[in-house]
Parts: sequence; C-alpha cells; structure tokens
Amino acid sequence: MAPGKDPQKQTFSRELGSPMLFSVIYTVIASAIYICLGVVAGYALGLTPVVFLAGGVMFVFAAMTYVEGSSLHQERGGSTVFARFAFNEFWSFVAGWAILLDYVILLAAAALSATSYLQAFWGRLGEGAVGGVLIVAILLYVAVRNIRGFSSTRSRRIAALVVADIILQLALVVLGLIFLLDPGTLTASIELGASPTVQNVIVALGIATVVSTGLESASGLSGEVGVGRAGLSRLVTSSSLTVIIVYTGIAIVAISAQPVIDGQTALSSTYKDAPLLGIAAGFDQAWLAEASRFVIAAIAAVTLVAAANSTMLGLSRLAYSLSTHRQIPSALGRLHSTRFTPWVLIVIATLVAIALALPGDLLLLLNVYAFGALLGLTIAHAAIVRLRITEPDRPRPYSMPFNINVAGKRIPLPAVFGMVFSALIWISVVWTHPSARWVGFGWMIAGLVLYLVYRLSSGKTLTKRVTVPREALRGEVAEVEFESILVPVTGSPLDDDIMQTAGRLAAEASEEDGFDGESRIEALWVTEVPMSLPIDARLPEEESRRARAALARAKAVGEEYDNVQVDTARARGRRAGQTIIAEAARRGVQAIVLAAEEPTRIGGGALLGGGYSNDLVIGETARYVLANAHCPVIVTAPSAGDRAVSAAAADQAEPDAPER
Repeated sequence: MAPGKDPQKQTFSRELGSPMLFSVIYTVIASAIYICLGVVAGYALGLTPVVFLAGGVMFVFAAMTYVEGSSLHQERGGSTVFARFAFNEFWSFVAGWAILLDYVILLAAAALSATSYLQAFWGRLGEGAVGGVLIVAILLYVAVRNIRGFSSTRSRRIAALVVADIILQLALVVLGLIFLLDPGTLTASIELGASPTVQNVIVALGIATVVSTGLESASGLSGEVGVGRAGLSRLVTSSSLTVIIVYTGIAIVAISAQPVIDGQTALSSTYKDAPLLGIAAGFDQAWLAEASRFVIAAIAAVTLVAAANSTMLGLSRLAYSLSTHRQIPSALGRLHSTRFTPWVLIVIATLVAIALALPGDLLLLLNVYAFGALLGLTIAHAAIVRLRITEPDRPRPYSMPFNINVAGKRIPLPAVFGMVFSALIWISVVWTHPSARWVGFGWMIAGLVLYLVYRLSSGKTLTKRVTVPREALRGEVAEVEFESILVPVTGSPLDDDIMQTAGRLAAEASEEDGFDGESRIEALWVTEVPMSLPIDARLPEEESRRARAALARAKAVGEEYDNVQVDTARARGRRAGQTIIAEAARRGVQAIVLAAEEPTRIGGGALLGGGYSNDLVIGETARYVLANAHCPVIVTAPSAGDRAVSAAAADQAEPDAPER
C-alpha cells in the first residue's frame, strides 16, 4: 500500500462550503415539515406550534453540538465519531446503529410522502399498485444516485431547490398569517393536560426531532468542505433561525387552516400523509387554494426526493465509517470498484426502506423514528461534554458559546441541556409508546448481537479501535507495510492527530494476511541540545516532565487501536532532523509520521537556557527528514485555516477517496 491520504482525514479545503452544508441540512428540515406535520398535529393538537418551537430550540442545541464535534474530529459519521473519541468503540456503535435506523425510516417516509403530495396531480399516484411502483422508483433512483457518488453539479441543483423551497415556505407563512390566522381559534381547543395530554405532547416532541437528522447527513461531508471559523458560526446561526422561523410559522398557519375541532384536526386524518396540502385547502380564495395546492405538491415532491438523497448520503458515509472501524462486517461496507461508495449497504438500505414504505403506515414509521433520533442526540451531546474534559486543549475551529467552568474545564451548557432534554424525552417515548419501544429495542438488540458476534469471532475487543484497509473494502489485496512506525511527539495538541494517523496505518498492517502479531509504533521525544552545552547536559525538570506527559499521552492514544503496541523513547541531538533520521534507521521503521505546525512551541521548546527555539518539522528540519529518510514520511499538517489535517509527504500518494 503506497503512502497516501487517509480517506478519513482529508484536506479541509475543498470545493464545498457552508452553503452546501446548509443545503443538505435544509432539505431534511423541509422534509420534516412535509412529512411529520400531520402526525405531530394529531398528538399535539392546539399545542402543535409550541411543540415545533421546542423542536427548533432542540435543533439549535444539536446544531452547536454537531458543528463543534465535526470540526474537532473531522471524520465522516457524526455522532458515531464523537462517541468514538469521547468514549470507545462500543458506544460509537450504539450511536451509529441508532442513526442507521433513522436513516432507513426517513428514506421510507420521504418516498411515501412524496407520492402522497403527487396525488394533487393524479389521485392514483399515492394509492394501490401505482403508488407502490412510484415508491419503488423513487427509492431506486436515490440508490443509483448515491452509488454514483456526490458531485459539485448535484450540489448546485440542491442549492437551487433550497432557495425555491425557502421562498415557498415563507410565502405560505405570510399568506397564512394574512388570510388564515385567528388567535382565538389557536387557543380555544387547548386544555392543558387533557387536550392534548402530556403523554401525547412528549411523543409529538420526539417526532419533531426528525429535523436533526439533517445535521447527521451534513456531518457525513466532513473532510470534503472548506469552511472557516466564521463560516461555521454562520452555519449554526442560519440553520437555527431557519428552523425556528419556518417550523413555528408553518405550524401556526397549518393549525389556523385546519383547526382542532372536538379533539381532532384534519391535518392528522385527511391530510396526514401530505399535511401542507391542508394549508392550501384552508384558503377561502379559490384561485389561491388551487394555485398553492399545485405549487406545494410540486416543490414538496422534489424536496422530499432531495431529502431522501441527503439521507442516503448520510447513510453511506456512516456505513463507511462503521465498516472501516470493524463495527459491522466488511462485506456490508464493500466499496464500489470505481465510485468508492458503499454500494452493498446502499442496496440493503433501499430494500429495507421499500419494505417499510409499501404498507403506507407513516404514523408507525415516525413513532419508531423518535427512538433512534433521541438516542443518537443524547449520545452526541454527552460526547461533546466529555471531549471538553478529555481534550480541553485540542484546536476547535468552532466552539459553542455559553460555557461554565467546572474543575478548570469549560463545560458547554447547550450540550448539557440538549443531553438532558433528549434523554428525558427518549425515556418518555420508550415508556409510553409500545411501537417505539419494541421495534426500537429489537433493532438495537439485533445490532448489538451482530456487533458482539462479529468482534469476538474475529478476535477483537469490544472497545478498542480497529481499522479495515481501504483496499479490503474495495475487494483488493493490500501489501503489508507500516508494521513499525516512528512518531516524534512534540507535546502539542497535534500529537493526537499524528498518533491517530499512525495508529490507523499500524492497525491496517496488522489486519493484512501474512502478518502475525502486533504492529509497533515508536513514540519519540527529541530534545535539541545547543552547541554551547555538552550533549549529555542535565535536562531541566520541566523538560523531563513535558516529555513524560507527551509520551504517556501518545501511548494511550496509539494503543486504542487493536493489535498496536506503542513503545516510548527519548533522544537528544544537535539537530532534530538528524536525530529523527538516525533513530529511524537504527530502529528499522517502515514509516515516519510527523506533525507540522506554525513555528511555536515544538519539541523541547526553549531548553537548557538561551531561549533556543526547536523547529521540529517545518523549514530545514522537515526538508531534511523528507530528503534523507529511508522510508515514507507522512506529515500531518494544519490547513490554511484553523484545522489540522493530514497530507502525505511521501514519494507517491493516492488522491482518490471513497465517495468523493
């Protein structure tokens, strides 16, 4: 295997930016309104606008969590990645498996609702055999599009659709407030605790969290976007405001158009599968009702198909992440030979979604959806809180506001509140709703059995990180390399990046046929000694303390990967580059992994007096190692922005990454 770019750590500066992320998020936001408004209204009745407002607030908390987590650890997978770095592989799998359930359900619900909206043009499109054929056609189209992969052309089409849909949603809100709003009608049916009941409000709030799946889908694009610190902040603000305004505004207009009468609303009966058509029907002006019906139906159908595409995009990225970390069998994550997409899981997800959609039970689908969505959100929030404790100094291109200091750590209140609220609502949904309880736990138990059997049968632990070579997922045979790697550590936050890169390479080598034993990483602390001092001069205690701490951390991070042993050592010399080359040759390693950062506190820093600044991997040192090493050299370096990312600095590189 030639040294190249890790498909899970790609350059942060790509052609896709925050508008693309917003587009992916918004397609799911819009689909949530098109899909779940009727079901939520059936539970929440007159409190539907309040439930959607609360769902919008939960989305704000979730947006902050997902943006911070995705910028902190830039890997595909969303909550499963956060849980991996915050906890371990077991909890990472739990989060990922729960979100997989949501992805499949949302695929089915989007296809089912799209056919219901198309009935505005021809009544038979959403019924019987014709409706079934249309559902199958939509899902097959989505599968083919995602097997072919994501492209910039596709991103432009999505952006155009988002603009059209936002215009439609805002127009409906404005027209509804002008022609339909009656405050008295909104409040007349509300009897707190009775109509609706507390139990039904909780279930409705759980279903309203469908909007947060857009964040999971967008996080699947980590590594393929170029968004700076300001862009990330704008993304959180714009997506949050959009959800709150559109979500709440549409709910107010919908309940005004189809008010609650005797504890029921037509939104949950006549218009359950296409609730926004209920808004069109509420207009007294015939021309407005007829025109809005066709416009809503057309844009809703296209948006729902786009949402299914965004959902499958997130599913494919998550499937790749689970496969490469041996959380599901590699055969399920098999990549297409030329498109580099996990076609096997895309096909399986499509077949399951078809089976779920054909019975036409949207209510059951959304009730089960709440189970996985809330569980995934709870784990995501908890992971970000823990990462603030375990990785307090790691660079964060985006850090959520409203923090409190606890034992010297900055704890984010939005993540804490989101974790508590999501957990409480999840418990309530499980306790009060049998379908969510039995189907949800059945899915999770089946997944855990798969995980346990797969891990234990292959001799892997349940909590350690394990990787599968990219070539294995493409059905290729990879050469056995990188069984021993030298990693000079510096005591900086970038140490985790280079140890994770080395850990993946070493773990891949240990997975190859023909290699029996553990791969080895040599973590090395280099001290540059000025010419004015003897080479064996006594080191300051601060230098020794920093070296011990850095090496201990490197050992802990590297040995999180299965079949990887990390040895630690210290070396001193007049020049860091020469010392690294000498140690690499003496130890006979097969690769060197270095960190590159701005010329600040690298390596020993100011040692032994005189303020000597050790420039470990930039400038002359980096050039010396690259020019004189007997083995491949991989440099993990920050991009032009705020993010540290991987870049191969060896003789060869593989530019293609899965699913690009």
